[in-house]
Amino acid sequence: MKINATEIRVGMILEYKEDLWEVLKTNHVKPGKGGAFAQVEMKSLNKSTKLNERFRSSETVEKAMLEEIKYSFLYNDENNYHFINNKTFEQIQLTTNLVGEKGKMLYENLEVTINFHDNNPLNITLPNLITCIIDVTDAALKGQTVSSSYKPARLDNGLNIQVPPFIEKGDEVIVDTRTMEYVKKN
Repeated sequence: MKINATEIRVGMILEYKEDLWEVLKTNHVKPGKGGAFAQVEMKSLNKSTKLNERFRSSETVEKAMLEEIKYSFLYNDENNYHFINNKTFEQIQLTTNLVGEKGKMLYENLEVTINFHDNNPLNITLPNLITCIIDVTDAALKGQTVSSSYKPARLDNGLNIQVPPFIEKGDEVIVDTRTMEYVKKN
């Protein structure tokens, strides 16, 4: 499906230069001189290489046709993550390389979307917001202003994030899975 370069968004899968690319960053630039363009950083899903490309706003790119199927996370072992389709009860396993860092955010029965291209799993999409528990955090220092200061914290799943000073060990917080950043206290 052809889309205009101005419609490119983070997370999209594009067919470009005979490969599939996941959009990591996009920046729409409108310089004072010349035409507008989109500066796009992409990662190859097959070769694990990165590419920075500049598309003029008048250009079109091919958006990959993906089949999105909802699965629930079951468990993981040392090599694979196991999921089940709640409608057909079909089980699927994805390698740890395919899941990547998102695997740390998975917990039992979490509903995720797995994207398929030509019946091959490409990647998984987590819900935008996930509730986590603070495992370890530093004490807040007196005199720091709340608006600008954040402190490091480790979540119960092992990920490190930055949180406001009022967050304590054992607090439930909501984390944005797209940016791995603190959103709010639950």
